[in-house]
Amino acid sequence: MKLESADITLLTLLQKNGHATAQELGDALNLSASQASRRRQRLEECGVIQGYRARLDPNMLGLSVQAFVQVQLASHGPEQGAGFSRLMRTRAEITSVWTMTGEADYLLRVWCPDLAALNRLIHDVLLAHPVVARVHSQIVMDQPKEDAPLPVF
Repeated sequence: MKLESADITLLTLLQKNGHATAQELGDALNLSASQASRRRQRLEECGVIQGYRARLDPNMLGLSVQAFVQVQLASHGPEQGAGFSRLMRTRAEITSVWTMTGEADYLLRVWCPDLAALNRLIHDVLLAHPVVARVHSQIVMDQPKEDAPLPVF
């Protein structure tokens, strides 16, 4: 889909404030509220906008440990990958999963209340899975740049 300059501005604004009203968007785009609303609806319907979420403060939720965990599988058949992917979807503390090139097969972003919970996740869940060969974790000390909106061109 080819994005017009108004679409790009709209997407940039919505990534900063998903609660923006049609009137606020219209004002920023020099369009009427109804035109801005139709433009947003079109971007939603064609799948450019996939949804809206609230950003929560992990510390306020008691999640003080963030880690990235690399997982290497012992074997790489379709059944093994599907079984491991099913496990990933069942664990709330695993907030995102990527398949990777290189030494690790998967990279997991996890949030835990403390180091003991991270230890249980690694030893009792990940290493206990029959297809997992190796796990390597890195604990986040600080995040100098927050997760940023996607660049829109």
